[in-house]
Formats: sequence, structure tokens, C-alpha cells
Amino acid sequence: MTQQTLSPTAPAKAKAGGALSLSRSRVRAAWLFLAPMLLVLALVAGWPLARTIFFGFTDADLSDLANYEFIGFANYLEYDEGEWYGLLTDPEWWNAVRNTLVFSAVSVTLETVLGLIIALALNASFPGRGILRAAILIPWAVPTVVSAKMWGWMLHDQFGVLNDMLMGLGILSQPVAWTADPQLAMSAVIMVDVWKTTPFMALLILAGLQMLPSDCYEAARVDGVHPVKVFFKVTLPLIRPAIMVAVIFRLLDALRIFDLIYVLTSNSADTMSMSVYARQQLVDFQSVGYGSAASTLLFMVIAVLTVVYIVAGRVNLGEGGR
Repeated sequence: MTQQTLSPTAPAKAKAGGALSLSRSRVRAAWLFLAPMLLVLALVAGWPLARTIFFGFTDADLSDLANYEFIGFANYLEYDEGEWYGLLTDPEWWNAVRNTLVFSAVSVTLETVLGLIIALALNASFPGRGILRAAILIPWAVPTVVSAKMWGWMLHDQFGVLNDMLMGLGILSQPVAWTADPQLAMSAVIMVDVWKTTPFMALLILAGLQMLPSDCYEAARVDGVHPVKVFFKVTLPLIRPAIMVAVIFRLLDALRIFDLIYVLTSNSADTMSMSVYARQQLVDFQSVGYGSAASTLLFMVIAVLTVVYIVAGRVNLGEGGR
């Protein structure tokens, strides 16, 4: 009678094969559940984006959108009779890029710092904390157009309550045209944006604070570690992923800012963002091809900056080698 001997690695291989089969089954199930959402996303987002990119290579006009010609990269950059033409040579476009980057960098930085401070305050235990948490979300809940019109009246040089209050305190000697002054317009827009969206940052950071374990703080309290050192050595590293998520969501909104700037300052060159510039080309000048090219470049700028931020954030978190 022959005796069959099993290899010691046979059970391990069988177990690994079963785990691999289960993993593949879960992946297939995940794709099956995601398929409807991906289809809808492709229809409502992918198709308009593809059309916008396509029109960027044409001379389409809004008054006669059915008739257009393919002109290649002429909307972006073209050399004709010794001169360069196109979007990449337009000083107004580069001014809009600069305004957008300045607005995004300053507003997101201020909102992150203020949101962190507010989140730390709301994370403490005190009477009425729940009511205060709900009340602080009111600026974020107000529609952007409504808040922009409200602040437009408050910043008015003749009827604005802000000028009246500052003149009453002796800070100003005469009314200031906050949204019309080239030196103050961008600062006014940033101030309104910080007022509106800081609660959003505070909410996301507060969610991260709520997830922190209490053991670390109890150990630090027993060891007599200073609260400031605890914040920088314990709290800040632990909530860094939450801050990264909050910043990337806010950065995406800031880079494509349109409604707040357009309502407060319209097409002013001092505050014109890339979205306002694209809208001006599409609607005011009825140049669908040129405006679509501007919109495509806006999409590319947002995509590149987002990828750079995510990669840099992963490296800082020590995930670059995974």
C-alpha cells in the first residue's frame, strides 16, 4: 500500500489561493456596485468636460454654435506674421491666473488657521457647546450669492455699515470703496470668503479632533507635558490627515471661485479669476472656442495643483514609500 505524503506548504498555498479568490470576488462586487455611479458621473461630468476640451480646438461662436471649424491649438498659442497669439500670450489670462492663485493661497491659509483655532475651542467641554457648534455653521449655510450681495451692501462706500462703524471708532476719516479700490478689492473678497468658509474648515477639523484617543492626553497630563508641546507633538500630527482633506476640498473650491468674485466686483481686472475670465469670453464676447480653451486650462491647473498637493502630503505623512 502506497502512502501519500502532503507537502508542508500545501495548506498554506490552499489558504492563500482561497484568500486571493475572495479578494477578486470582492473587487468584482465593488466594481459592480460602483458601475451605476460611474456611468452617471461620466454622463453629467465627463461628457461636458469632453465637449469643452473639444470646443477649445475650434473657432465656435455662441451666436452660431452649429457652424465651427477645427483650428488646432490656435486658441492656446499660434504664430502668425511674426507675432504670437492665443490664450498663453494674453496678459489678461495671466492676470486672472495670478489673482486666482493669490486668492486661493491667502484664503485657504487663513481659513485653515482660523478653522483649527475654532475647532480646538469647540472641542472643549463647556455649557452651550452644541448650540454654538450649530450657530457657527450659519455663514457656511448661507448661499454664496446671498452672502456676497449682503457683504456688497456692507462694504458700500456710501451706505455700508462697515465704513460707518470704522468711522465711528475713529479708524477711518472718510468712507472707503472696498470693492472698487484696486488696492483693497482683493483683500475685501478674501475677507468675505474667509468669513463664509472658515466654518467649513472648522467642521472638518473638529471631526478629526473627535476621533483622537484620550489615552495620549491622559499620559501627557500625568507626565506633566506642557499643553503647547502636546498640541504640536500629539494633536497636530494625529489630525494632519483631517487637515489635508479639509485643505484639498477647500483648495478645489478656491481655484474655481466665480460667484463670490463676480457678484462683488463683476469683471474687474483687479480680482478677475480664471473662472470669471472664461465666463467673460464665453458669454460677453460669445467666443465659445476661446472660452472653452480657458476653461480647459483652468481644469488642467486645478488637476496639476491637486495632484502635487496630494503627493506632497503623502510624502510628508511618510506614505511615499508604500
